[in-house]
Amino acid sequence: MVSPHDMHRVAPDRPLIPVLQRVVLARDPEFCRYSEKPAPLTLTDGRQALHDYWFASDEDPCMPDDIFPLLRWGGQFVYAASGARRAAEISSHFAGRGFELIQQPTSVRRPLLSLPGRIGAIAARVGMPLGSKVHYFIARKVQLTRPREINERFTYHLQLSADSTQPTGYAVIKEVPSVERVVARLEQRFPEISTDVLMKRALKFTEKIFPTFLTREAAMLKILERHLPSTHANRVPRLLDLEKDQRGYVRKLRMTWLRNAVPRGRPLTQLEFARQSADLLHVLHEHAHVIHLDLRLDNFVITENGVGFVDFGSSVRVGEDLKSNALLSTLFEELMRTSEIQRMLARMTLCGSVTSPVLNEGYQKVDKAVDFFYLAVQINSPASNPDFLGLVQADASSEQAKRIKQITEEVLRPRNLSNPRYRSARDLLEALRTIPDMC
Repeated sequence: MVSPHDMHRVAPDRPLIPVLQRVVLARDPEFCRYSEKPAPLTLTDGRQALHDYWFASDEDPCMPDDIFPLLRWGGQFVYAASGARRAAEISSHFAGRGFELIQQPTSVRRPLLSLPGRIGAIAARVGMPLGSKVHYFIARKVQLTRPREINERFTYHLQLSADSTQPTGYAVIKEVPSVERVVARLEQRFPEISTDVLMKRALKFTEKIFPTFLTREAAMLKILERHLPSTHANRVPRLLDLEKDQRGYVRKLRMTWLRNAVPRGRPLTQLEFARQSADLLHVLHEHAHVIHLDLRLDNFVITENGVGFVDFGSSVRVGEDLKSNALLSTLFEELMRTSEIQRMLARMTLCGSVTSPVLNEGYQKVDKAVDFFYLAVQINSPASNPDFLGLVQADASSEQAKRIKQITEEVLRPRNLSNPRYRSARDLLEALRTIPDMC
């Protein structure tokens, strides 16, 4: 299997792949945009950047479970075969495994590249049917996790759906998962609990908890659309439409897809990532008056428009009275006790890594300080999100990284406890702007 970056090395032993690249994909705007990016990064722990395109031919492993972890969400797998039967057989395995066939098995004739001079060049360019057939299909990764795969990262069912009205050609479908999927997830986490008890819990999740948060997410996206400045509106999802049940709860929503991509043709520096994140959070808090409450790196994206935030299901409005609704009050009290962010804040406070009274004020509370705390921590390690490999360049030994870390330390442990220098995302942004772009 090969990525576009390795094409110059595979032509001799995989001759079918370059044919598809020249004859089928060369004029495809998506291929031209997303196959031309810097070579993927590999970290010392062996992780490698995900790809927007991955190629394979007869000689390569080509099952969907092999391909899925290599591609970004929305990435394409292009398979070339010397025979029609082989292409059809391999394509049949991709149905129901997190992929959508965007090109059913078909064929193209291989141009005779050995023709002399201008004749050969013209034949190659226009794909003249002078050679044998190359059979192929193209599959797009449309699900965020593999079907039946259980992990801690995602709870809702998320899938890309073709939409010609959108610039990306796709929209994101987010919906309440099936009872069966929730039961499977609970069985993995609590193997000692009986099936009957797990079923009752799963029904509570699918009938109350998930619909409640999905309904709130739809409402938050509408607030963001109304109140975010136009300069920032394309850095959060926009609600397209939704489906409700008989009780008025949202069961499915459709929103714009913020595709991870290299901004402006090159990866962001760590400083650019930090500034853009702080800027978006400042605007979120002070213009839209929304608190995200779950700013894990999983909920960041890096798009052609810069850093964006997704997953507003647990967000709240600044000053919102959650206690007026018994269910919401209970859900958010539990969230503030058990979330990853709150657990980290508790650990860091107990060990003395966090002494800021501003941050301590946000402990187990629905407060802007929760977002401020976690953002200050996250901007020091963007590469811990595997989706960002190749999209952000972060070198812990660089002068910029050291300056960012110094600012974070002052956020967490201010020298003046009675009057901390950093109290908000705006303060953090202003400090980051003092760091030279090249230092």
